[in-house]
Amino acid sequence: MKWRRITEEDVRATIDEPDKTEESVSGRKNVYKEIGVRYIKVTYREIANKLVVISAVDKGKGEMR
Repeated sequence: MKWRRITEEDVRATIDEPDKTEESVSGRKNVYKEIGVRYIKVTYREIANKLVVISAVDKGKGEMR
């Protein structure tokens, strides 16, 4: 996440209060949130009552609308 300039706080905010949620493959979820001028996509999976973040990507403003 560091080289993508996405902070842990960005990821937590996206997971906690997403603007959009969709199911993905293998029990994963994709969540999206507009943060400032960025549109963050986080893919995660819940394993044994823990959230495992698979990826966090800045999709660019309005790209995933």
